[in-house]
Amino acid sequence: MQQTSCIRKSIFRVQLVCLLFVTQICISQTPPRQEIDFSSFIQELFPVPVDDANYNDLYEALFQLYANPLDLNTATRDELAATFILTAEQLDAFIAYRGNFGALLSLYELQAVPTFDLPTIRRLLPFVTLQPRQASWNELLHSPTQHFLILRSERLLEQQKGFSKIDSGSTSTSRYAGGPYQLYARYRYARAGAYSLGFTFEQDAGERWNWQPKRQIFGVDFTSFHAQLQNRGIFKNVILGDFQMQAGQGLLMAAGFGLGKGTETILTGYRSTLGLRPHTSVLEAGFFRGAAATLALTRQWDMTVLASGVRRDASLNTDSEELLVSSLLLAGLHRTPAEREKQALIPEKNLGFHTAYNLPGQRGKIGLTALYTHFGVALERRNLPYNVFEFKGKNNLSLGLHGDYLWKNLHFFGEGGRSSSGGLGGIGGLIAPLGRTLDATFILRHYDRNFHTFYGSPLTEGSRPINESGAYWGLRYSPNRRWQFSGFYDRFSFPWLKYQVNAPSEGNDRLLHVRFSPNKKFTAVALFHQEQKERNRPGNTTPLPELTQTIRRTASLQADYDVPLRFAIRTRIQAGQFVYRGISSSTGFTVVQDITWRLPKIEISARMAFFATDNYDSRQYVYEKDVLYAFSLPAYYNRGTRHYLMARYAVSKKIRVWLRWSQSRFSNQEEIGSGLSQIEGPTRSELKAQLMYTF
Repeated sequence: MQQTSCIRKSIFRVQLVCLLFVTQICISQTPPRQEIDFSSFIQELFPVPVDDANYNDLYEALFQLYANPLDLNTATRDELAATFILTAEQLDAFIAYRGNFGALLSLYELQAVPTFDLPTIRRLLPFVTLQPRQASWNELLHSPTQHFLILRSERLLEQQKGFSKIDSGSTSTSRYAGGPYQLYARYRYARAGAYSLGFTFEQDAGERWNWQPKRQIFGVDFTSFHAQLQNRGIFKNVILGDFQMQAGQGLLMAAGFGLGKGTETILTGYRSTLGLRPHTSVLEAGFFRGAAATLALTRQWDMTVLASGVRRDASLNTDSEELLVSSLLLAGLHRTPAEREKQALIPEKNLGFHTAYNLPGQRGKIGLTALYTHFGVALERRNLPYNVFEFKGKNNLSLGLHGDYLWKNLHFFGEGGRSSSGGLGGIGGLIAPLGRTLDATFILRHYDRNFHTFYGSPLTEGSRPINESGAYWGLRYSPNRRWQFSGFYDRFSFPWLKYQVNAPSEGNDRLLHVRFSPNKKFTAVALFHQEQKERNRPGNTTPLPELTQTIRRTASLQADYDVPLRFAIRTRIQAGQFVYRGISSSTGFTVVQDITWRLPKIEISARMAFFATDNYDSRQYVYEKDVLYAFSLPAYYNRGTRHYLMARYAVSKKIRVWLRWSQSRFSNQEEIGSGLSQIEGPTRSELKAQLMYTF
């Protein structure tokens, strides 16, 4: 009977796939893979940027998912959830479909998965693939899914003070050592699920060629390399070079996937255990450098070990007679003698371990994480009240236990950890599909004021998981394919002092998002976001200043009209307010018009924006379209205009070039910026060129 049932299922699926092929007028198993606009994708997830979020890291994390498309026949539920495209109900439906019918025969078969609609499938296709079965290693090696070289250069057209000659009458004697061009190169040779080899070079404007191998500086200012091998017997994943690790809810190791709060109110609160990933971005911190391996001990049990030795930028503690480090630096800029002195100043070593048991039927997992970090020089922050519970010393051992479980339609998840200081951290929650149209999530978190982790990035209000408690509620209501309503409310508190907050404080964060899409071409979005926090009262110089409440509000309306392969138009109106309650208020707004023309070999994109704000407090952030694998999110402040023009030209099937010009013009300023970044005059213009060669 079981054999007869399998035969019937196979016949049914063959008939189904044939029908879908005819429907799509298709002669191949795989539809053409789309090139997606990452800026638009991120804007849909996080339409209201915040200052302390690392969007470059988020961009790189999403690019990694795009660069390594998931094989739908082997992808886990966690890996599919990490695309932030499928709802909990859709994830359950896909896993059940694959469990009932076996491996997919074609990507077009996604149309047969219950709850999957065409808009969802179109968004998912750039991130998934179907790998050929029984392919030999020689066939895989000679058929990479990615093999390209990218070269990029950009510069400011106006002269910054740091590139000018030293004025004999000036008190400033420091200047940038290098030239005004930023240089970037990236090479990748990879086959999704099999291997990856690549390097990344970057030199920022003002930085110079430098050769100090003992400090891991090899000519250009930043170099990154990796070699990865996957799914070869017991070796599930092996990486040499630069890499990251994502485990559990990211409490101890997050691999850049700390996405925070956005309009995807349900899935972004949950972190997927993705394991080892190559580090290929130009972010000069937050990664390991060495070797790591994941071993598949059994079908359900795997183990990961890692060893890393990397040098970190740091500032010395000048208040102490001993050699102590006051802070680890993340900016990655080394243009002046003072900045170069801090470059790769201290060695950092890491030893890590992770093991996970996957429950049968992909119903969940249980995992254990350990990370030991040793600094070559002791860390001790400046002797200030808000630093009392910060990490001190050279060594930190953090241990964590994580797990998640699917029970009926409820998904429970959580992770707890402890650092060497005795501080505890924990996060836990659930995702609940409440029918076909309503999804909900609830997450609790608490991080002690002395909980220390250097590579963790779970859901937080602050930039790190320390000195914080909070409760997050998220809802999404989709009554039909045209309408979607989503929102969240997050209440948080900080039991100890923070920078510029010299007393325990609390606040809340809320968002409401409405999306209307009556057809494939038109989409309208409305959004309101408000965040309340407490800060030191401005102008108060007492040792323990009184706190006052601040409120930041943002509202926006956006309309998109997109005709595939022809043109796209986007109009956005955005306004904001920043309030020191009872003291002052600052308002601002911007009007943005984007248009894209698509011709057979060339695509031209343009923007015209007008902005007016009372000051920098009410600045407006708006995503901009940039060259492939680059990210642009400038702040619009004061009064003026912002515009750009970008062209992408396909010279041949293997060569594509981009040219982008952008300019900010201020109507009420005679100079822009400060210090060595200062520009004389009311305009700031950038020129960027990129070439991509696909082998």
